[in-house]
Amino acid sequence: MAIEDSLEYLGQLKERALLGGGQRRIDAQHERGKLTARERIQALLDPGSFEELDALAVHLEDDANGDAERFYGDAVVTGWGRIDGRSVGVFAQDFTVAGGSLGEVVGEKIAKAMDLATKTGIPMIGLNDSGGARIQEGVGSLAGYGDIFLRNVRASGVIPQLSVILGPCAGGAVYSPALTDFIFMVEGTSQMFLTGPDVIQSVTGEVATFEELGGAQSHASKSGVAHFAVEGEDEVLEEVRRLLSFLPSNNMDEPPTVDTGDPTDRRMDDVLSVLPAEASNPYDVRDIIERLVDNGDFMEVHEFFAQNITVGLARIGGHSVGVVANQPLFLAGVLDIDSSRKAARFVRFCDAFNIPIVTLVDVPGFLPGVSQEYGGIISHGAKLVFAYAEATVPKVTVILRKAFGGAYDAMGSKHLGADVNYAWAGAAVAVMAGSQAVNIINRRELQAAEDQDAERARLVAEYETELEHPYIAAAKGYIDDVIDPRDTRSKVASALEVLRHKSEVVPPKKHGSIPL
Repeated sequence: MAIEDSLEYLGQLKERALLGGGQRRIDAQHERGKLTARERIQALLDPGSFEELDALAVHLEDDANGDAERFYGDAVVTGWGRIDGRSVGVFAQDFTVAGGSLGEVVGEKIAKAMDLATKTGIPMIGLNDSGGARIQEGVGSLAGYGDIFLRNVRASGVIPQLSVILGPCAGGAVYSPALTDFIFMVEGTSQMFLTGPDVIQSVTGEVATFEELGGAQSHASKSGVAHFAVEGEDEVLEEVRRLLSFLPSNNMDEPPTVDTGDPTDRRMDDVLSVLPAEASNPYDVRDIIERLVDNGDFMEVHEFFAQNITVGLARIGGHSVGVVANQPLFLAGVLDIDSSRKAARFVRFCDAFNIPIVTLVDVPGFLPGVSQEYGGIISHGAKLVFAYAEATVPKVTVILRKAFGGAYDAMGSKHLGADVNYAWAGAAVAVMAGSQAVNIINRRELQAAEDQDAERARLVAEYETELEHPYIAAAKGYIDDVIDPRDTRSKVASALEVLRHKSEVVPPKKHGSIPL
């Protein structure tokens, strides 16, 4: 075939590939309020930067069925492009072709794109919108999922992996997003579930709608599967771009540096106004975080899940940091099963990708209760201890108001390898609060006292004066300095700067055995 004829034929094939499942199905996708796979890629990437892979791939049976049944590219669009000038790999499942179902060709295309991303050290973004496995292709479809899972695991901690759920994601398909670093969902459009409402009702008798079972808010607030729940496809793709701005391309790179124009010696003059006059009253720790970080720009992760701890990404001095902070607004900031898991996962992600960790502590302890013990608070709390102790990135910790009991150790203490530890003047550091401690250590005095309330108040005041303060920890070197809260930003920024090129050698091993 002559070059001119070949180019004309190629153009015809590419034009058909661009139409996916055809104009009728494209119109149906738009009627559902959803973009097509290609429209999503164009909205996500820098204009004109997308380079497609395997646009002409077809299943052999499609070839045998004749040209009319042939869908070039099958049910996924794969390739690479740029976000803010930085290269990323991407795949977008195409719901207009066989409901986006995953067969052999789709599995092979996604695996090939993932291999390229891993080899070249660029983030991998998956845009998921699929009816699940292509039943007609039998075990070949299941093999495709397995091939993708393997690559998710091999790439874990090597390149950032982001999953965006833009429609249904059911059955075995859910495990690939679950293996990635972050999951985004769109409110009212996305669903994730292992088994659907009909199956659950037939087996257990439980009745639930698709949204109740696997919607964005369900997974963002109840299961914790989703890290972000966003309204609208354009908005969720913009949030993906924002998240990537904090992350390095791979585990050998440093996160991007941005000139934010916010001086590191800026004093947090009004930070004291955030704290209530009564030490037991709640406040929103995000008000402190926003004063601490550059321009108040804080991207919270898992905002609606385990709200007694707050985690997210920000910048200090133009450099990315991960922030972990107890949230007194919920459950007094206590550590429980879900908050321990949430924080541990985030700390490990930051450590994998060279993002320093800033920890803000205001914790009364671990949550007591039979349900917590039976739920495994011991092993789940140990995950947080493991994550902090394992992390070798720069770790700076500030005790804001209190740090009691084992939670003091777990929240980035010096004993778990934190590099620089501060406490605010007025902070309390002890085994437990005085109001609890006197019931144990002064039980006999209280029983013998004529006025037990007055004696309790005296003993609590004595305990607070002698034990419930940061100066014993400072005397022992567990806290490096007791600081004016208004100097927190400059102190943290200075510590991060000196730790910028920190090198920490750990004993050689294949990997640790985290208490899963």
